[in-house]
Amino acid sequence: MFSTKHRQELIDDDIEAALFGYIGATCNSLKCTTIVVGGYRNHVHILCSLYRPLSQSDLVKKIKTSSSRWIKTQGPAYEHFYWQDGYGIFSVSQLQVGGLIRYINNQRAHHESKIYKEEYRRLLREHELEYDEDHVWD
Repeated sequence: MFSTKHRQELIDDDIEAALFGYIGATCNSLKCTTIVVGGYRNHVHILCSLYRPLSQSDLVKKIKTSSSRWIKTQGPAYEHFYWQDGYGIFSVSQLQVGGLIRYINNQRAHHESKIYKEEYRRLLREHELEYDEDHVWD
């Protein structure tokens, strides 16, 4: 998962489906089978398999670089689109995939009551990951 720079709400209804489709196609082109891509307004969740020769950081870098270039060609509203520098990656077991697919597909309703920062902090705590608040939101 990663966010737009400064959590700007730039993923609007006009671009959302095309952006998620583009990101999924990018994963597939890197031999990382896409299961689902979703998100809402200022962030993206990607559930995909990782092609063994490709590192997690290379996958995210390629997705972010490619999708940022693409979205800037989609009209004046997106010419200043950027992703944040960081990202979060979590491994899941096969037993968790069904629930995670539902969670990703339900982002719109989920974020009517929760903001991205709260959600991300919860995930970090849930997975017992230490973090520095000053560096998480760069």
